Amino acid sequence: MSIERQPPQDQQAVQWLSELLTHSLELQASDIHLEPFDNLLRVRVRRDGKLYEMPAPAANLREQIISRIKVQSRLDIAEKRLPQDGRLQWAVHQRMVDMRVSSLPTLHGEKLVLRILDIQSQQLSFEHLGLPHKELDQLMQAIHRPNGMVLITGPTGSGKTVTLYTCLNHLNTSGVNIATVEDPSEIVLAGANQVNVNERIGLSFDVALRALLRQDPDIVMVGEIRDLATADIAIKASQTGHLVLSTLHTNDAPSTLARLSQMGIAGFNLASSVSLVCAQRLLRRLCVSCKQPMPANSGYRAIGCHLCLDGYKGRIAIHQVMPITHSLQLLMLQQASAIELGQQAQREGVRSLRDSGLLKVAAGETTLEEVVAATHE
Repeated sequence: MSIERQPPQDQQAVQWLSELLTHSLELQASDIHLEPFDNLLRVRVRRDGKLYEMPAPAANLREQIISRIKVQSRLDIAEKRLPQDGRLQWAVHQRMVDMRVSSLPTLHGEKLVLRILDIQSQQLSFEHLGLPHKELDQLMQAIHRPNGMVLITGPTGSGKTVTLYTCLNHLNTSGVNIATVEDPSEIVLAGANQVNVNERIGLSFDVALRALLRQDPDIVMVGEIRDLATADIAIKASQTGHLVLSTLHTNDAPSTLARLSQMGIAGFNLASSVSLVCAQRLLRRLCVSCKQPMPANSGYRAIGCHLCLDGYKGRIAIHQVMPITHSLQLLMLQQASAIELGQQAQREGVRSLRDSGLLKVAAGETTLEEVVAATHE
């Protein structure tokens, strides 16, 4: 980015932004928060799921920094009363980094959040997902079926998109037609036909999904099932020769089936379409340089060193993988509750998220505190 012939304050704003983005990438941050207050622009970055405060810029650079980001994101610089969404690219270390930008009017000015979409750092391989062998085999069997639905569930920020794209990347060959509909697409997959939802012009999930199904797809990925209309189309697509991958925001695998039933999907449709549900969470990974063993082989504790911020560096995923067996199908036909479905899944050897996390504790990869905070039982 050229900064020639720019006013001094603009040059300083560009320089400060470049340094912030470079440092954020070095920290492997996922988001940058710029929050205006009386005479301060507070800066925080999210690393491994936690927010950490960064040095604030000079107070006189606040407006220039906000304006520079809005210009680069093609947002309306004059509009400060309504939320806006945009996207920008910034050159860092001789490569372009994509970022999704969201603005929100607050009491003291516009708050900006930049979601870093560092495609080059994404590891779309099953090895990096960290699934145990049994659960990985179950997932592989489900995504290699010619039709049916595979659902990935969990809260925002639990790594669902990476799991979905790892599956799509594995299936992505010249012999299949892959189509996705998302809000928005965060990972670019060469060879896939990716569509961004745009509610303002009427391009909703269900409208886009109907259009995709007229494009002769083999595999369809729906970024999120939010309503009955989208759920109904996705279910029907999975019953008519398509493999459908999607996500829901539910606490665990059994409650996903109950949630779809509550949306209005009939039990016989669920039983005949859903192949597998995988719930997941992300936990902070213990720093290998400074972790210390606890007494009586009860795991490790986070200490903190110059290589990490507070004893953790990076994240790992825990999973609850639930294949839909004949017994579960019968319960779905009876409109069983999430508790009944969960009890049956447990009898069939499905690990809970808590149990999956405890295995990571025993392996010295994370702490019991992380597992307890991320799972509720």
